[in-house]
Amino acid sequence: MRVLAINDISCVGKCSLSVTLPILSACGVTCDVLPTAILSTHTGGFEGYTFHDLTGEIPAVLKHWQSLNLKFDFIYSGYLGNIEQIEMVRQIKRSFLSQNGVFVVDPVMGDSGKLYAGFTPDYVAKMCELCHEADYILPNVTEACYLADIPYPLNKNTVQIALNKLRTICRRPIVTGLTENNTVSVCFVNENGEVQTYEHENVAGFFCGAGDVFASAFVGCLAKGKNEQTAVQLASDFTTAAICRSATEVADKRYGLNFETEIFSFLKNINK
Repeated sequence: MRVLAINDISCVGKCSLSVTLPILSACGVTCDVLPTAILSTHTGGFEGYTFHDLTGEIPAVLKHWQSLNLKFDFIYSGYLGNIEQIEMVRQIKRSFLSQNGVFVVDPVMGDSGKLYAGFTPDYVAKMCELCHEADYILPNVTEACYLADIPYPLNKNTVQIALNKLRTICRRPIVTGLTENNTVSVCFVNENGEVQTYEHENVAGFFCGAGDVFASAFVGCLAKGKNEQTAVQLASDFTTAAICRSATEVADKRYGLNFETEIFSFLKNINK
């Protein structure tokens, strides 16, 4: 299996490609990368970080890949820094995804009810177009509300409405981070058309990179032949275990999850 991961490189603070590459590689999957930007750190709490947009480098990379006749079994896209990159990913999917390949989009746009700095309604509309071409989308609650055009936040009563709207965009939406009372859930629609939730105890705090850990593990599970429900469960268990460990072991949560220590249990569960 060959996966192309399209995301930024944050040199410090475990997220994006610095999470995806080791997790997919540990799963026994070939992970090729297309960086969209390079940052000295991620943007979640650090100040004075550097940011270098790599949009201008991508066409030459793709031209070289075309000369190699590359095809990918999975394409997984994460952070895209501008509308131009969204259109590039649409073309990459059409040119480089193998027949019967799987396209997974994590529509990284915002959190806590707000879009990230620099993102606009036009960006949301363009991201929605990309999601139309995906086999799976993995929005968090904020992103789900923007894509479905419904008020933030969601709860267990309104997530059905959100999922129904999201299914008109992509047939397999999976909403992450639905927090209610003392639980955090991943929600999706099962084969019977019913909303299914997979819950864990909610650990207090904000854990940078948790969404990237979940998405990477989910793609890894699919690449290993797991079905959607099993992939959601395994990825959720792995992410939650990393969060619980990090809650006590990582003093500064900006530096990401201690997922490395939990990866052996994750791989053991994949290979059962």
